[in-house]
Amino acid sequence: MTVRTRFAPSPTGYLHVGGARTALYCWLFARKHNGQFILRIEDTDRERSSEASVRAILDGMAWLGLDYDEGPFYQTERFERYQEIIDWLLANGHAYRCRCTPERLQQLREQQMAQKQKPRYDGHCRNLDVSPDEPHVVRFKNPLDGIVRFEDQIKGVIEVKNSELDDLIIRRTDGTPTYNLTVVVDDMDMGITHVIRGDDHVNNTPRQINILKALGAELPKYAHVPMILGDDGKRLSKRHGAVSVLAYRDAGYLPEALLNYLVRLGWSHGDQEIFSREEMIQLFSLEGVNRAPAAFNTEKLNWLNQHYLKTLPVETVAERAQMFFDEKGVAITFGPSLESVVALIRERATTLVDLVEHSRYFYEEFSDYDEKAAKKHLRPAALPALMAFFEKAQRADDWTKEVLHSLLQTTAEELGVGMGKVGMPVRVAVTGQGQSPSIDEVMALIGRERCLARLQRAIDYVKARADGA
Repeated sequence: MTVRTRFAPSPTGYLHVGGARTALYCWLFARKHNGQFILRIEDTDRERSSEASVRAILDGMAWLGLDYDEGPFYQTERFERYQEIIDWLLANGHAYRCRCTPERLQQLREQQMAQKQKPRYDGHCRNLDVSPDEPHVVRFKNPLDGIVRFEDQIKGVIEVKNSELDDLIIRRTDGTPTYNLTVVVDDMDMGITHVIRGDDHVNNTPRQINILKALGAELPKYAHVPMILGDDGKRLSKRHGAVSVLAYRDAGYLPEALLNYLVRLGWSHGDQEIFSREEMIQLFSLEGVNRAPAAFNTEKLNWLNQHYLKTLPVETVAERAQMFFDEKGVAITFGPSLESVVALIRERATTLVDLVEHSRYFYEEFSDYDEKAAKKHLRPAALPALMAFFEKAQRADDWTKEVLHSLLQTTAEELGVGMGKVGMPVRVAVTGQGQSPSIDEVMALIGRERCLARLQRAIDYVKARADGA
């Protein structure tokens, strides 16, 4: 048997992290078993579906590297097939036309709730001969007796009495098919062997199994993945912050980090935290998926993103960072190579956006010093150190980190002060900030001309401050 999984989002919004995790699990399962991964767009809700949402889904999957073997298939292009199946179900006694009005159904619901019964259709039209020419829906004729039993690959054995299931609508009055009918036909026609989806669908599964049985189709195996919670214990939603995959991309996260985070969000392999894509494929199993909901933790995601910023090839990080420099209007044409800056800065960044902000002084002149840093390190007492280092730097034959480190050390020795008394004023003078990588390496990258100009500016700043004191 060739394993065939599918990811079937509705294009009514962005690709959220819950959907991305489901897609990842489907993709991993198919890849591990040398099977096929199919993408299906369930766009029958014409009012809420949009081309922009389709594009967001496709872009999100492309960014994560979740390639599909077939598709995308669109349900709106398969209406003739759904109608063919509905006609077959009607002709073979597995479905019937129902003319119950919304008013009757509402009255029935109110009566059942008043009697503390579970609201469900009472089968009023089940044995009536309703004309196809009058307004009607088509309902599936659910078995009245017996149970639906299936072994969920995550939750275990699930049993539901048929008496608890009503005759669900499979075609609306306007002729459009409903979700539970279309998904069954698609899974059957596409030969899906494993349906891996969120556990908000678990109540649909017994109904879909009954339709599949009526069609004489082979049943797929089902695996329902627990939901993702926010840090407040409630279902993850917009109120918890960014939940769109593309929002994380735009915030400067790396796809490797988000994938690694999502695979661990409900699945584990011992205590291992870091997984390459190849390890995910090799190690993933449905048995390793937890039954309990998982809680989204942004700090953990940040930790993973930092890990990949530090460990991916410098060229890869620089290439990914380029678009963020462009978006922030930071021109890197005149300045050190982006790879050299990334290599120096990435230890201090959480995201690619952070990396840009930490790198600005390599490419741009800053208009102001960090107030706290300037107040502490560009005081009149720092003037001798700044001037002494400036004079030595002007005479330096080479502008390497080794030479600059030696000049800083010599200045400190001559003045009889610690390295911090020289290095910190120089750091603020050259970067405008109180924190940076080793200042000798920073100056070596920024270059002689810019550094000397910034040192002179800082000396003038300190003198003005002393005169104004």
